[in-house]
Amino acid sequence: MNVALLGTGLLGQGVAERLHATGHTLTAHNRSIEKTLALRQLGVRIAPTAAEAISAAKAVLLLLSDAAAIRAVLFHPSTSRTLEGRTIIQMGTIGPAESRSIQEDVTSLGGRYLEAPVLGSIAEAKAGTLLVMVGGTREQFDEWGPLLRSLGEDVRLVGPVGKAAVMKLALNQLIAAEMAAFALSLGLVRRGGVDVEDFMGVVRKSALYAPMFEKKLPRLEKRNYAQPNFSTRHLLKDVELALSAAETAHLSSAGLQGVRSLLIETIDAGLGEVDYSAIYEQIDPPAAG
Repeated sequence: MNVALLGTGLLGQGVAERLHATGHTLTAHNRSIEKTLALRQLGVRIAPTAAEAISAAKAVLLLLSDAAAIRAVLFHPSTSRTLEGRTIIQMGTIGPAESRSIQEDVTSLGGRYLEAPVLGSIAEAKAGTLLVMVGGTREQFDEWGPLLRSLGEDVRLVGPVGKAAVMKLALNQLIAAEMAAFALSLGLVRRGGVDVEDFMGVVRKSALYAPMFEKKLPRLEKRNYAQPNFSTRHLLKDVELALSAAETAHLSSAGLQGVRSLLIETIDAGLGEVDYSAIYEQIDPPAAG
């Protein structure tokens, strides 16, 4: 299948590598050309413009950072005229209202649109084990399911456009909340002189356990947040989207507001581009130990 991929950041690069490895004809584009160099070395065709990438494809995967970036790329005058007759598959994390608005504008230009945000990061993308949530029609799900199953075995139709965006926000706020809670528990254990492995031994055998705790523990113990799978800056963006969705749904979000404050403090400390587990530095700063 001829596929265009717009946005080759951390997740975008992993998705691109997977599609290339599974035999799809892929053309990628990113506004920062240096983020496409590794893909070029793998033999992926790199287009200098989004319009050129789209012109060579039947489906266009969006792995851009936010709705503003999507609009800047997709609805640029040179790009928008290429959308007619093509299907746009939005795979990043944006708000449900933003997704429906982009759908309206794509449709007005003669294109088709569905959303397919994913849970997972670089390793899962490369292995084809992402969890894929689809917002669209049953017909779109049936048509594009084979392509999406190149990226993950668990591909599920959530409902119309906007529903998958809601599910993705619900999942990502769990990421933020669990990370903040685990960091505080670890800080209490370490400062209280309790052996971390004893603590983890209990957690692992309990209903409290989440695999993320195991994955992030080495980073927290070493205070090493380099080579992120998901940055602090991007998690803050998703938390703010979740807070907006919670307000629209008339839900209390006091707990998540606290996590938002931690993320802002972490970014202000110069840790916006590293792994989001760096919020540990605000919860248990080394100077205060």
